[in-house]
Amino acid sequence: MASLTIIIPFYQKQPGVLQRALRSISRQTFQDFDILVVDDASPLPAEKELQSLGAEERARIRVIRQTNAGPGGARNTGLDNVPAASRFVAFLDSDDEWAPEHLNNAFEALTRHDADCYWDSIDGGEEFYYHFSIAELAKLADIVRLSDKPAIIEIPNVASVMLQDWSFLHMSCMVIGRSLFEKVRFEPTLRLAAEDVLYFCDCALAARRVLLCENAGALRGEGVNIFHSIDNDSPQFLRQQFNTWTALDTLEQRFSRRPQDVAAIRLYKNRARRQALWSQARQLRQRRLPQFGLLAKWALRDPAILQSVMQLAVGKLAP
Repeated sequence: MASLTIIIPFYQKQPGVLQRALRSISRQTFQDFDILVVDDASPLPAEKELQSLGAEERARIRVIRQTNAGPGGARNTGLDNVPAASRFVAFLDSDDEWAPEHLNNAFEALTRHDADCYWDSIDGGEEFYYHFSIAELAKLADIVRLSDKPAIIEIPNVASVMLQDWSFLHMSCMVIGRSLFEKVRFEPTLRLAAEDVLYFCDCALAARRVLLCENAGALRGEGVNIFHSIDNDSPQFLRQQFNTWTALDTLEQRFSRRPQDVAAIRLYKNRARRQALWSQARQLRQRRLPQFGLLAKWALRDPAILQSVMQLAVGKLAP
């Protein structure tokens, strides 16, 4: 049995996307793996994407088809079906690709340093403007350098560093050990945003040791992306911000004994409130009704949003 399982949640409309991801897996210098593809009621069935594969490649892939549960729910299904022999789990979004050394670097680092959580960097291209690399992070934070080839570093109190700016992390760059994949799960209700950030922080808090690699291990793809397909005028934008606030509220509970971290989380929560309310103000300017039902649900969980409403109104009325 393989020592590493790759989990790929699949929901795509364009043919060839999954095939590109699988080709990048086949080019890995580390080959002791099996693959779980979770077909999340994809419009283009995963099985169609596998028809061109040879028998040997197909034999190491298991497809699980399920009712649509969103990216977190699909990954949870994968985690619930990891074979007993697997020591590690690697995540790969179906439209991303891996550099040939990604799995080898992760496996070697995790086993050599007795760690159970690993990320490397991603190459996202010019449109990936909000992301910065782990190499850039290393210039800003106190680090411990463990090796140069590959460039493995460790950051004390990495969970707190994540809260300042988590854009150096990506799902397709993450590999975790059994101590994490047996117990840590995604929050499946966060279908539009922040399920990955919450999972990252939960794993960092639960891990024995977190390693970061400055080398680029993945290339960002351009398939169906739930988060980036929603703009400020989308009817789903308010729910996306509510998902973000919900994840941040959960994180505030996780970090409740760390006042500096709580302060950082509250700043993000305030930003989610403001963005949500500005989107509803835009609805009014465009002569469309705000989403009163979801706003009321938000206010029941978060009375502070009413204060944000007042601040927004005062700002608009001020000379």
